[in-house]
Amino acid sequence: MVLTWKSFLKIWKTQPENKYRKNLRDAKMSTRAIQYLNKKGINIKVVEYEHDEKGAEFAARAIGFPLERTIKTLVVDLGNKKYSFALMPGDKQLALKQLAKVCNVKRAAMADTATAERLTGYLVGGISPFGAKQNLPAVIEKDLMKYDRVAINAGQRGVMLIMKPGDIVKALDCDVARIVQQQR
Repeated sequence: MVLTWKSFLKIWKTQPENKYRKNLRDAKMSTRAIQYLNKKGINIKVVEYEHDEKGAEFAARAIGFPLERTIKTLVVDLGNKKYSFALMPGDKQLALKQLAKVCNVKRAAMADTATAERLTGYLVGGISPFGAKQNLPAVIEKDLMKYDRVAINAGQRGVMLIMKPGDIVKALDCDVARIVQQQR
């Protein structure tokens, strides 16, 4: 289901007053990520939750979604002022050496908070690969492709998108590769 502003308002008006209502009215529930996906005709379901803490584990628990199907969006420094998104299962750690290999660079490191926020225009805890201020290449973990639906941040703390992993690849034209740390 693609949620348009008109259909959102229709649903929203039928909901009882809650903590989100004022915040959603202010935000108009139209993040750059949602606008980006709507323009591309990608089918999404928007899910909101009470954002008490950052992290995929909390978000998954809050929306009742499996952690291994909840994507954390990481911003990675590839050196020489090049950056990339790494889209990872919430229960896994990124293998930086593997990502560097996929991106054809010598090494990769996690971008600091200020850099991630500057490049994306989103706050940490709400970073989405869709509609970022700078168009960064993305790599999605191969294991995520086996699921029918995954959850990914909508570009605002407390708002997630449920969508097909294939639609993420299509929307971002991203690489699919094994980038998780292998358990020993």
